Amino acid sequence: MKLKKSTPIKRHESLQPLSRQHHTSLLFCWKIRTGFNKDIPANRMKAYANWFFHAHLKPHFEAEEKHIFPLLDSNNKLVKKALTEHRRLTRLFKSTENPEKVLGQIEEELDAHIRFEERVLFNEIQKCTSPEILNELEMLHNTQETRETTSWTDEFWETP
Repeated sequence: MKLKKSTPIKRHESLQPLSRQHHTSLLFCWKIRTGFNKDIPANRMKAYANWFFHAHLKPHFEAEEKHIFPLLDSNNKLVKKALTEHRRLTRLFKSTENPEKVLGQIEEELDAHIRFEERVLFNEIQKCTSPEILNELEMLHNTQETRETTSWTDEFWETP
């Protein structure tokens, strides 16, 4: 059986920084999965998750909600779905109960959320938004600070 090769999504330049942030979040999910596979204590992974949420995900959600989602109608079902998922993920990251279970939920739901935004929502935004308006988003990225994941020191996913 021959596998069908998927064509890479052509992302508008103004959305590329957010797509790169999505990649960073997928890497976060991989690190959590790796931590589970290596039997890393949940409290170490949860500390990383808390840091990641505040350093990366929360500002990312805020940028999408302020600048990207309004490009579509506020009643758009895709925007409503994304906002619902942002709220759900925020609650999960803030949860202090049963860290192992919560981390598993975060990893699964964040991965699915990112894939939805990349494959469905961003494509819809590109389809429905004029290139001129998308180009105006460039200013957003010029004012946002770039966050690097290197400031986290406990790299549990590298543990042998």
